[in-house]
Amino acid sequence: MANPATPLPASTVVLVRPDADGRFEVYLNRRPDQMETYAGVHVFPGGRVEESDYSAEMLGLTRGVTPIEAQQKLGSALEPEICLAYWVAAVRELFEEAGIHFFVPAGGLAAAALPEELSLRILVKRSALQSGEVAFPSLLKSEGLCCDVAQLSYFFHRITPEHYPVRFDTRFYLAALPPNQIPLHASEEVSESLWIGPNAALERAEAGSCRMMPPTLAVLRSLTSHRSWDELRKAFHLA
Repeated sequence: MANPATPLPASTVVLVRPDADGRFEVYLNRRPDQMETYAGVHVFPGGRVEESDYSAEMLGLTRGVTPIEAQQKLGSALEPEICLAYWVAAVRELFEEAGIHFFVPAGGLAAAALPEELSLRILVKRSALQSGEVAFPSLLKSEGLCCDVAQLSYFFHRITPEHYPVRFDTRFYLAALPPNQIPLHASEEVSESLWIGPNAALERAEAGSCRMMPPTLAVLRSLTSHRSWDELRKAFHLA
């Protein structure tokens, strides 16, 4: 009997926003049908942790959580720098897939929003980051920015069962949609996206109109226990 595949480190971001009724919605995207993994499935933005996510250069451009704090929050025996890389990967993957960023000026205090001209400029560079033409630290340094991981709240851990040929050791984060930012409807790894309440998403999954993997369903079920935006925001210390 073959040994089970080694789980690959990965991060996922559950982006949330308030709705008109005082409750909240989550951002889901559908992966293209030609993708090698999870083709046509509705997922939260995310992907693998890369070596560059815990490079000295990248960690020097990270604000909001220290490596030791990251290790403590994850309750992990991994090196502190690798623990923090899960946060970095979450921010990077969210930007690559949805165009939503948690970036702040490198030389000053965190701002509610970057200048419009700068936001547009980094959005233009997003596809180059996604394709690997530019590294995440290089993109940040070129615009005088840092990665603010304090906007992400860690809340869920999932390891793919051993019988799967490709396995992931995934950390899930919750984050509020930043003011004045709108996620992309589609991108290189996204066929389409939608905002939807957790209960409505579960109903679609049960009806078969939205294919979802067990971790996505587990997250949605967990979120249904929070009855309002204020309750969710307070529970996870969201901005």
